[in-house]
Amino acid sequence: MIKAQIEKTLKASDNPLKIDVELHIPKGVFASLYGPSGAGKTSTLRMIAGLLQPDRGLITCHKNLWFDSDKNTTKNPKYRNIGYVFQDSALFPNMTVFENLEYALTNKKETKHLHQLIELMKLQPLCNRKPDTLSGGQKQRVALARALVQKPALLLLDEPLAALDNESRIELQDCLLQIHKTFHLTTLLVSHDIEEILKLSDQVFVMDHGKLTQQGSPKTVFSQNSLNENFEITGKISKIERQGIQFCITVCIENTPIKIMAKKSEIEHLKVGNKILIGAKNFNPFFLKPKK
Repeated sequence: MIKAQIEKTLKASDNPLKIDVELHIPKGVFASLYGPSGAGKTSTLRMIAGLLQPDRGLITCHKNLWFDSDKNTTKNPKYRNIGYVFQDSALFPNMTVFENLEYALTNKKETKHLHQLIELMKLQPLCNRKPDTLSGGQKQRVALARALVQKPALLLLDEPLAALDNESRIELQDCLLQIHKTFHLTTLLVSHDIEEILKLSDQVFVMDHGKLTQQGSPKTVFSQNSLNENFEITGKISKIERQGIQFCITVCIENTPIKIMAKKSEIEHLKVGNKILIGAKNFNPFFLKPKK
């Protein structure tokens, strides 16, 4: 069980952000932090990792004390047994893939788990290559493997798939699910992608202006349609059919087709193959082509 009751005032802007959150994540659960940019998601992740110190609060991981402001106790990040994957893979450019992974080993003789990760994540063809020869998806796969080398008690993911193309993102999502289940990890992901959270997570915490506004299973939270009165999810148009004076738009979301009725004026800028954003406000559906 990960428990974090933390407060922190960030004073980096004209409008200080006060983070005040309480997270309980059972062992073995894949949880996500969702919310708009500037909500405090990454700062919360950094406080749990020990990279940013809370003003006050308590953080424990599986009964191990990591931070307690009352006792003036802070455990150094390197002793928190955490795997952390950033948006940028942060690989050492002068090392091969294998050397990047080996560097994370505490005991260089204990390579069994390392080779298991290489096989499981299909990194064998990449082992002798340098990071600058890898694609974005390959770099993030290596970064994920490196975070898992020391068998962390907690895996923290700060939007590691945000900059990837759709094909690479889906591949890495599948990899994350497999890794999470194989090693029985406790995982906390920062994401602003509802589709990604629905696919990966058992539990979601919704943040806004430094506070938790909702929490629960992704299906429960997002079906309430109450995220600032908006619900949004992405999909791809597979068919556009005229039905009388309206049009029926078939959109595939994770290989599941849904149909939405629309007026001609609403679909003039859309065509088959477009990736679109489907939303609802006050339970009325709408959709638009995402900004590039």
